[in-house]
Amino acid sequence: MPVTAVVGAQWGDEGKGKIVDWLAEQADMVIRFQGGNNAGHTVVNDLGEFRLHIVPCGIFNPQTKCIIGTGTVVSPTVLLEELHELQSKGIDTKNLLLSARAHLLMPYHVLLDKLEEQARGNNSLGTTLRGIGPCYVDKVQRSGIQVGDLLDPDYFRQKVHRQVRDKNVLLQALYSYEALDADQIADEVLAMRDELLPHIKDVLPIIHRALAADERIVLEGQLGALKDLDWGTYPYVTSSNPLAGGAAVGAGIPPHQIKDVIGIVKAYSTSVGKGAMPTELHDATGERIRVIGKEFGATTGRPRRCGWFDAAAVRYAHMLNGFTRVCLTNLDVLDSFSEIKLCVGYELDGQVVETFPEPHRQEQVTPIYETLPGWEADTTKIRSFADLPTNAQRYVRRIEELVGAPIGIISVGPERSQTFFV
Repeated sequence: MPVTAVVGAQWGDEGKGKIVDWLAEQADMVIRFQGGNNAGHTVVNDLGEFRLHIVPCGIFNPQTKCIIGTGTVVSPTVLLEELHELQSKGIDTKNLLLSARAHLLMPYHVLLDKLEEQARGNNSLGTTLRGIGPCYVDKVQRSGIQVGDLLDPDYFRQKVHRQVRDKNVLLQALYSYEALDADQIADEVLAMRDELLPHIKDVLPIIHRALAADERIVLEGQLGALKDLDWGTYPYVTSSNPLAGGAAVGAGIPPHQIKDVIGIVKAYSTSVGKGAMPTELHDATGERIRVIGKEFGATTGRPRRCGWFDAAAVRYAHMLNGFTRVCLTNLDVLDSFSEIKLCVGYELDGQVVETFPEPHRQEQVTPIYETLPGWEADTTKIRSFADLPTNAQRYVRRIEELVGAPIGIISVGPERSQTFFV
């Protein structure tokens, strides 16, 4: 089985967790390759309903080795809280491995995230306030603290002291905030060390032994292409690269080994936070989609912005990722609509634009719509493409045509069983 990368093809919240959980039934390994606990992956299976923020969604399959990869940033507090919750529900977490090269998300990162967002005022970015951005800043500045630093408590404490010294200068000078106690912070994290140690590994040899044995590996991303640091709706983006290229780097897998790239898309568009979303609906139709789809953030609880499917945006995501197949989720949310619109491109300065423009022009586009008839029938019990209503089949095929990639998987509900190959 080729290595499969599962990536978001919109603004995030496309249903990646559900699909990874479904694929993991047949996988030997699942690797989270970027981001942190700003993710909110909802999984509904025979064991119950779960919301995972950092633990890979393969954790419900005992035969699957789950790795929190090098490209991630990890809050030890959140990780242990998540592990404890899983364990309380009878889920075995012994197969979870944590890359020693991943970066630790520390309490001061969360504090700085909140203070920086407050200071932006009306220009706030709409972050999850989880400390993700400040942690990646430290990583890029080559001053971050890695998970493996916990293996040497004295060395870890030294690094915390250096970090807190620098953070205190910033906190006091810019925000008039009281100085942090480095020893207190170090003690809080080191108190979790013994529980974390069994999971901390040099994961690269483990991953490459799996590759050599031709094991089935799934790479799990979070957020989506339109939130990519380099290619998304900058500056309203995440601080990492959720693209297939980021999967190779964040997991430690050579790019040529990734033969299958699944782009996850909803049958409509959603986004949380600020930034361009050309098809957003500020009317009763948008609210109707939100209510039927239960479109509230799994991490923040914030209501998601909702709109019609944006084929131009997903086509752009396909250009960036090279989807071998697309997974269309939440098709059932559109079951009651008599008409459904598809954005086929944009108008910008009197010209037709077929892909996402550069950041400073993204808010200026006007969507060009095509209207298709709805199917007004329940699809939640359907388990094959041939059994979908004719108009639903036409909708799926039209999305294929517009995006330029085949739809290989369809989901018609939140449960694992409500997913089928096309």
